Amino acid sequence: MAGKRILVADDDHRALDSLVKRLKELDYEVMAFSNGSEAIENSRIFSPDLLILDILMPDVDGYSVVRAIREDKNLENVPVIFITAQDLEHTFMQKRVTEIGSCDFMNKFRSFDELLAKIREKIGS
Repeated sequence: MAGKRILVADDDHRALDSLVKRLKELDYEVMAFSNGSEAIENSRIFSPDLLILDILMPDVDGYSVVRAIREDKNLENVPVIFITAQDLEHTFMQKRVTEIGSCDFMNKFRSFDELLAKIREKIGS
């Protein structure tokens, strides 16, 4: 697992700090940002194996981050897990995530073990 790189963007600082800490404890290399603009700017430098993105961020939303990152040929196939505090089953978000393709999604308040299972499914263990 060592060497797998995960880029995380979430404007909820408490959730971001907690997620980064847990991922680093599992030996993932993590780069974290509190907004979508920084995630886009640094994705080419960091070259992540996986993106974990909050859908709703104040500057650039998660959908726009994915579209911008996928314009780079080296990053166009990077898997994405969207996280949100919103109820995905009762909003348009689930449809938009599906339309983007090669993405997964979950409520950010579900268990870390569920997120970890999705991470391992996308990039292995």
